[in-house]
Amino acid sequence: MRRLGLERELVDATVYENTVARFREARIGLPTFAQLADASLIPANVRAALRSVGPDDAHPLNLFRVNWYNDSTRRGLVPVPEHVVLPKSLTGVDARIVVAFGDRFPMINAHKVLAAYGCLAPRVITGQFDPTRHRAIWPSTGNYCRGGVAISRIMGCRGVAVLPEGMSQERFDWLGNWVVDPSDIIKTPGTESNVKEIYDKCDELSLDPQNVIFNQFSEVGNHIAHYFATGSALLHVFEAMQAKEPGLRLRAFTSATGSAGTIGAGDYLKEKTGSLTVAVEALECPTLLSNGFGEHNIQGIGDKHIPLIHNVMATDVALAVSDRATDQLGVLFNTEVGRAYLARRKGVPQETIDHLASFGLSSIANVLAAIKTAKYYEMGPDDVIVTVATDGAAMYGSEKALALARDFGGGFDDVAAGEVFGEHLRGATTDHLLELSREDRERIFNLGYFTWVEQQDVPIEEFRARKDQKFWTDMRTIVTDWDRLIEEFNARTGVLAAL
Repeated sequence: MRRLGLERELVDATVYENTVARFREARIGLPTFAQLADASLIPANVRAALRSVGPDDAHPLNLFRVNWYNDSTRRGLVPVPEHVVLPKSLTGVDARIVVAFGDRFPMINAHKVLAAYGCLAPRVITGQFDPTRHRAIWPSTGNYCRGGVAISRIMGCRGVAVLPEGMSQERFDWLGNWVVDPSDIIKTPGTESNVKEIYDKCDELSLDPQNVIFNQFSEVGNHIAHYFATGSALLHVFEAMQAKEPGLRLRAFTSATGSAGTIGAGDYLKEKTGSLTVAVEALECPTLLSNGFGEHNIQGIGDKHIPLIHNVMATDVALAVSDRATDQLGVLFNTEVGRAYLARRKGVPQETIDHLASFGLSSIANVLAAIKTAKYYEMGPDDVIVTVATDGAAMYGSEKALALARDFGGGFDDVAAGEVFGEHLRGATTDHLLELSREDRERIFNLGYFTWVEQQDVPIEEFRARKDQKFWTDMRTIVTDWDRLIEEFNARTGVLAAL
């Protein structure tokens, strides 16, 4: 299981010593997973040193900002993760839909930087990755590779982004400013749906022993980081609400499947509260719902396969939303006409409207899924659904322009805004939603065989082991060993003690 990041002890002492020397020289200290889950545990001297570091600086201390507790400036910390409770005037449902803001994360304004750290850090502290000679390869449909490049750079190594050529221009612009060399941006054919092409390129790159592939779809560090950090952050938000209104119940968590990292938070919430875990995908490519295929533009959610780190047997609902809805709501939420319509005609509070810039395309998909879930289960005002805005609208300016030209050739006016609102928000229905039976879960689980056993050579015994919940609970205990190793590593470098 080494290729999946599952090591609890030192693997290569020589690599480890090289890394300790590099990190000592570059003054790089590592946060523990416990600190990423609870920012109050970050040492006072680190917090003091961070005051002079900008959130977008390529500075090692920004590793300690890879958590859900950054404020809107991304410089300070807040006691409860920043979020918005969407009003009924926007959602049309009585249930409280709560959205945590991923654009508070440093460097990339998206929570995928958490997943990247969760994958690279365990390889570093176990002597599996040598920053003096290895290159970190980050296969992604957008934000994960940006997070990987950022984490690589501030951890003193070279990061390579592998992503489809059809992703938003803003992603490529950001990468161009962060990679060491332009050749470290590798474009594969297709768009969001073309994950197989990314895998094929990584197979080619893996022939070079200096390349280490950090496949977010199979690296357990991705699952563990979100299980602990995202899961506990969302629970904290709910508990803060419940402290004021004791009658509230956490009913569900909605998350686009993507690499299945974020949806791991659903396992945490289910264990603590009994909430449902709702997996979201694009209607244009309904893989979970019907073993379907196709193309879509909900950038950042992947499809056409089942990630190895998706705990399918703990997933309760699969549903699909259309990229027509996310594209057009992206226009409604991010134009003056659209926002004025929401305020004037629908009575959406200005505070809510001000937060809409924090919703990227997959974020909107998560919200639509929450609305569908609330309607299907006929949830009331004491019911809470939590989800995340994985990134903000800043990554999709070019996509908004494309949607405006394609769908609103006559211009986006009040009439068009009303049609979008009526079709995609008030008109949200409970179709394309499936409560998963045991048989449904087994069908989805089995679909992963073709990617992981036949194509990626995962032994069948390892593949099958994931069906048992004991695999997941036992696997997550590794975080205690990782935190112990991080503390030992930091003691060896002496960087944090010297701040």
